[in-house]
Amino acid sequence: MNTFQLKIIASNRVFFDGNAQKLILPTIDGGSEGFLAHHENCVVPVDAGEMDITDADGKDISAFVGSGFMEFLDNSALIVCISAELPEEIDERRAREAKERAEEELREQRSLLEYHHSQANLARAMERLKVKNRHKI
Repeated sequence: MNTFQLKIIASNRVFFDGNAQKLILPTIDGGSEGFLAHHENCVVPVDAGEMDITDADGKDISAFVGSGFMEFLDNSALIVCISAELPEEIDERRAREAKERAEEELREQRSLLEYHHSQANLARAMERLKVKNRHKI
C-alpha cells in the first residue's frame, strides 16, 4: 500500500510520527480535506474538529485536532496544531465546563474581539464533546 510520512506536533507533545495511508482533516471552510500518498504539495489551515488517520498497518485512528496548519511536501505531511487528543484522552467534564463558560461569555455584552474568542472557545469545546461522544465504548 502507498504511504506517506506523517508527523503531528501539538503544543504539548508529538501526537503521531510514522507512515500513514490516509489522513482526513477538518478545514476552516467548515468541510474536511483528505490526503493520500503523493498528494500535491500544499499548505492547509486546520480547524478544530475530528481528524481521521489510517496508519501504515491499516489501523484507523480518530482524534480531536485543534486549530493549526498542515504542510504536505514531497510525500511528507507535517501538522502543527494547538492540541491533538484521542477520544479516551478527552476530559468530558472539563469540555462541558468550557462549553458552558463560552456560552455564558457569549451572552454577556463584550467587545467584538472577546465575542470572537468566546465563539472559538465554544466551537473547540463542542468539537471535543462530539469526538468523545462518537467514540464512547
